[in-house]
Amino acid sequence: MVKPRKQLRPQSPRSNLDRAQPALHQRAPETQDFDTVTADLPLDLPVAAREEMVQQLNQILADTMSLRDLYKKSHWQVSGPTFYQLHLLYDKHYAEQVVLVDKIAERIQVLGGISIAMAHDVAETTIIARPPRGREEVPVQISRLLEAHEAIIKEVRSGAHRATELQDDGSNDLLVSDVLRTNELQVWFLSEHLVAMPLVFAK
Repeated sequence: MVKPRKQLRPQSPRSNLDRAQPALHQRAPETQDFDTVTADLPLDLPVAAREEMVQQLNQILADTMSLRDLYKKSHWQVSGPTFYQLHLLYDKHYAEQVVLVDKIAERIQVLGGISIAMAHDVAETTIIARPPRGREEVPVQISRLLEAHEAIIKEVRSGAHRATELQDDGSNDLLVSDVLRTNELQVWFLSEHLVAMPLVFAK
């Protein structure tokens, strides 16, 4: 005689209210420390090379984020006869720096590192001088932006050369093709606004 199979007792279903409740206030240890890279990645780049490039790229990232925000500050606070032109130009350059921020951060992650992200961490890391909170004259705004560009360009050239030495062609390409060329072009557009030219009558 075949014994009947034992019926499993069904579990009490959770109420719809319970199932809809978000699991809030969660905390857990970090899955990766900031100053580390994942050990095994099929990138044909040794850990030491990736660690060094991640460190350089994070510095460039912090400074690029500072320059990005300096452009937005200038965009909001610009005034005077060239308001319209500079208001639009600053915002255009801001948008281009936003693109660079994302590309640099993604390259850091590709190398197995952790990209800097939060404003207070950026403020502690950047070498870009902090401007005052108040409004400044247009020539001062432009001068601050040009000085920030120059600092980043210097870092990018050094980082690109080092990437070549480490055979990190991906980082070299990013730094030269994207970051350097964008910054150089923006320097040109800005610096032309500081040339003293007559507006109506030629000299």
